[in-house]
Amino acid sequence: MKKNIIIAIAIIVAIVVGVGSFYGGMQYGKSKSAGGGLANLTPEQRQARFQQMAGGANTGVQRATRNGGGLAMGEIISKDANSVTVKLSDGGSKIAFIATSTQVMKFAAGSLDDLIIGQNVSISGATNQDGSLTAQSIQLRPKPATPAVTPQ
Repeated sequence: MKKNIIIAIAIIVAIVVGVGSFYGGMQYGKSKSAGGGLANLTPEQRQARFQQMAGGANTGVQRATRNGGGLAMGEIISKDANSVTVKLSDGGSKIAFIATSTQVMKFAAGSLDDLIIGQNVSISGATNQDGSLTAQSIQLRPKPATPAVTPQ
């Protein structure tokens, strides 16, 4: 009888510890994601966060290329009705062909008229055999801020 009570108490303690650990983990997870989410940010803050998360353009290009897609980030240097050419950060350039299904995005709906020379963009899509892209989406990006010069 005494042995059964000890086993029952051990089971109850294990359940209480398990439930407490689960609850504590959930609260910890909420506290970690509360400041990192994008839902409560303004469009400008969201855009800045995306740029921070992108880090170097090469990392995103390598990741997208491994997944069978392509990514080009940089400044539009030319465009026509069927394509956009982007100057990449490494000095090279990438042509992205525009399909009827290509979405031009900004944190409000965009159009092909929003693609202007000098505009920074991120283009994702399928990589063609010649190295160009067929754009699936084009994200308009603000120009990077110029560092302030402090007088000495």
